[in-house]
Amino acid sequence: MKETNNEDKLIEGEDYYITPEGYKCFTEKHHLKRGYCCKSGCRHCPYGFDKKRGELN
Repeated sequence: MKETNNEDKLIEGEDYYITPEGYKCFTEKHHLKRGYCCKSGCRHCPYGFDKKRGELN
């Protein structure tokens, strides 16, 4: 059984927010805390990934 670390818990309003459509949208702070780009074209990507070109800026 995996132990849950408090540092891994997501905090609404800090790590993510809920969009009007009901989706969870990760913030820039969360992406930076994660430490890498997932290359999914996230709305708040601090790494500059361009989904149309498929590469980091």
